[in-house]
Amino acid sequence: MNDSTPHHLLMQTADAFTPDPDPQETAEWREAFEALAATQGPARARHMLDELSRVARNRRIGWQPELSTPYMNTIGVNEQPVFPGDLALEERLASLMRWNALAMVVRANQAELGGSSELGGHIASYASAADLFETGFNHFFHAREGTGPGQHRGDLVFFQPHSAPGVYARAYLEGRLTEKDLTFYRQELTAPSQGAQGLSSYPHPYLMPDFWQFPTGSMGIGPISSIYHARFMRYLTHRRLLDCSGRKVWGVFGDGEMDEPESMSALTLAAREGLDNLVWVVNCNLQRLDGPVRGNGRIIDELEKLFSGAGWNVIKLVWGSDWDGLFARDLTGALTQAFAHTVDGQMQTFAAKDGRFNRDNFFGQNEELARLAQGMTDEQIDRLKRGGHDLVKIHAAYAAAANHQGQPTVILAHTKKGYGMGSAGQGKMTTHSQKKFDETDLIGFRNRFNLPLSDEQARNVDFYKPAADSAEMQYMHARRQALGGYLPRRETVADVVAIPPLPTYAQFALAADGKDMSTTMAFVRMLGGLLKDPALGPKIVPIVADEARTFGMANLFKQVGIYSSVGQRYAPEDIGSVLSYREALDGQILEEGISEAGALASWTAAATSYSVHGLAMLPFYIYYSMFGFQRVGDQIWAAADQRARGFLLGATSGRTTLGGEGLQHQDGSSHLIAATIPNCKAYDPAFACELAVIIDFGLREMMVEQKDVFYYVTMMNENYAQPDLRPDSEADIIRGCYQFSSYPASSNKGKPAKNQKNVTLLGSGAILTEVIKAAQQLANEGIHATVYSVTSWSELARDGAACQQRMLKGDTTPKDAQSEAFIARQLRASQGPIIAATDYVRAVPESIRAFLPEGRTYLTLGTDGFGRSDTRAALREFFGVSAQSIVNAARHLLKA
Repeated sequence: MNDSTPHHLLMQTADAFTPDPDPQETAEWREAFEALAATQGPARARHMLDELSRVARNRRIGWQPELSTPYMNTIGVNEQPVFPGDLALEERLASLMRWNALAMVVRANQAELGGSSELGGHIASYASAADLFETGFNHFFHAREGTGPGQHRGDLVFFQPHSAPGVYARAYLEGRLTEKDLTFYRQELTAPSQGAQGLSSYPHPYLMPDFWQFPTGSMGIGPISSIYHARFMRYLTHRRLLDCSGRKVWGVFGDGEMDEPESMSALTLAAREGLDNLVWVVNCNLQRLDGPVRGNGRIIDELEKLFSGAGWNVIKLVWGSDWDGLFARDLTGALTQAFAHTVDGQMQTFAAKDGRFNRDNFFGQNEELARLAQGMTDEQIDRLKRGGHDLVKIHAAYAAAANHQGQPTVILAHTKKGYGMGSAGQGKMTTHSQKKFDETDLIGFRNRFNLPLSDEQARNVDFYKPAADSAEMQYMHARRQALGGYLPRRETVADVVAIPPLPTYAQFALAADGKDMSTTMAFVRMLGGLLKDPALGPKIVPIVADEARTFGMANLFKQVGIYSSVGQRYAPEDIGSVLSYREALDGQILEEGISEAGALASWTAAATSYSVHGLAMLPFYIYYSMFGFQRVGDQIWAAADQRARGFLLGATSGRTTLGGEGLQHQDGSSHLIAATIPNCKAYDPAFACELAVIIDFGLREMMVEQKDVFYYVTMMNENYAQPDLRPDSEADIIRGCYQFSSYPASSNKGKPAKNQKNVTLLGSGAILTEVIKAAQQLANEGIHATVYSVTSWSELARDGAACQQRMLKGDTTPKDAQSEAFIARQLRASQGPIIAATDYVRAVPESIRAFLPEGRTYLTLGTDGFGRSDTRAALREFFGVSAQSIVNAARHLLKA
């Protein structure tokens, strides 16, 4: 706060002031407190306030302190550190970034400049955040220096997505992008043919794998991801796998984005864990796409209350240095009172209007305000900066945040959306979508930021880059070298992790010998074995939301412990049990509580550790399959964008395996959704031996071959007899389908062999056991049945689509094995109509229809519709996927 503001005014709120029945007594109390603070210091003053607060609570006075403070800067003028940089050079650099970012978007949308109005883009968000970014780039955002002892491993920076053009503009000046690259903004397909790199609309690591580190384009996912990345860094440190001390997670997000549930859902976790390695900068430009974030309120006040209540350190960065003199002269508190009654909708209007309007409508509200504006020209009033546009104030806020200990910090930075865009867009309702400028606006922007451009260069929207030996360029490079190099930058170098031989942890599954077991129990047993491996075991990150006991994982509590940043401060109720709950500072399990979004964010942090930290980790996140893709699918998509590597395990999967639970808990569509994500390999194994082969292959693909894929594997809680692994079936299991068994007709009933009836049955997951029963019944009825276990419908469909594409491009010949889909070749060993049954909606098995052998009838059975509560047998009969339903379908097709 500004120390020149009278103390009695700092106690006032936006509400009407309560009349004081005894002003003299109030003055005495106030003078006593001011004397205490002046003579004994802030610490003693805080202690006294705490004590009075305790007395008030004990007396049940019904009072608590306000969570919001006056609409002023948290850091007073006398608390600001000396600005360590060259202010003039940094302001010039920021102006160049603004221009090149604007030029990139404008050129992309003007046909006469080689663009297209289809492409879109945003200018206003970066215009508001440019100084926030530049202060970070010049003084705080540390790049990864290397992986050796004493070298900084780098900060993690989450960039506001609509500000991507500004990050590209900086990379252009740094020499990491060319002018030609900038001309192909949002033209990723066209650019390579023109010798350029296409620039993605928002931060997308999948599309720019050497540049962007974190995808933030889907609102709310960046904030929650940043929290769990910060927590995962603590996890790595506490487990002594990697020292992450001295590193920060910085997130620049929008005020409108804070309305997303994911943005807010983990605030208390960050405070509870004491994540002082986390700093959020919320760009409060007060505007969403369509209008004010809070037209009739104040978003900064609202967020201050929210973050303070959640336990964060809050720094308000509201006004620039030009306001310091006004506050110093404001002896009556007129400014404080005026701001207390100015809502964001009106503040937006002030941003959109000129100095004369602000003189008349803000400073003209009363005589005290009018006197403060005396001696100021309309232009000076127009140039009064909000805090998020003042490099000195921003640096002071960042420095305080970086040095704060014990809490995460949020900086609430007040800015103008479209700052500097003048009549073309500053503060206007339409500014978010503003992509075109006329000549007057371009020259006005040039003048506003004193850019070294001629009128012709401004009208032509030319990019501008100073000479390599200019003061600006030398300063920019020097600042980044001092901070370890350039950002953003994505790296992928990580050591290969040795994988144990499959039999060492899964022999029981490979040679099950008909033992009854669920695939979930088989997985937990395999996981326990993998955790014991000296090379891979420490790199495994078991993650569960709140169902470890449900999935039979309680034995792992003692084996590896549950991670807790404070250890275990209590004696658990079940301390005498073999499976007692054990938390530990070096615990390995991440038990996230009832938060699928949090558990998935934690999985993403672990699954991208190879890139973010240069340390390959392997997360296994097990959960009710219904609460995966359907609930946090957008987060999974973002993880795919970030090139995650790990296992997602959908337990109690399918619509009929979880008897009794009903509609909300029964999953019939996760495999359909998983199939839409290109780098997700989805499997629905029926048997423990299949599961073992899939896990082994995935371990090698991700940890040894280091491919950017992740696995979604569904598992059941139903116990049934487990067969041994079929000889030489491993490759086919991975490709998606193998012949499980053939069931000859028990009797031809006097018919010649050529009249033998045949049927081919495909099944996966929980329903394969029903398919096998159906095959046995059909064989008893004189029908030869061949059963195939489909381990992955999506892998079969992708293989078929790839074959189809090769054929359409003429890359194959009619006799070429690559011209025929794998599933077609597999099924040629069988005869008759094909029936496919799954515990998922029919669209899942329908995905392979186009790739089956020609001339074969194909019928799919699935669990379309809402789930129900009943036994497994009743559910399978209801949905038509029971053994008898399959038999009936076969009879029908063979009669046709």
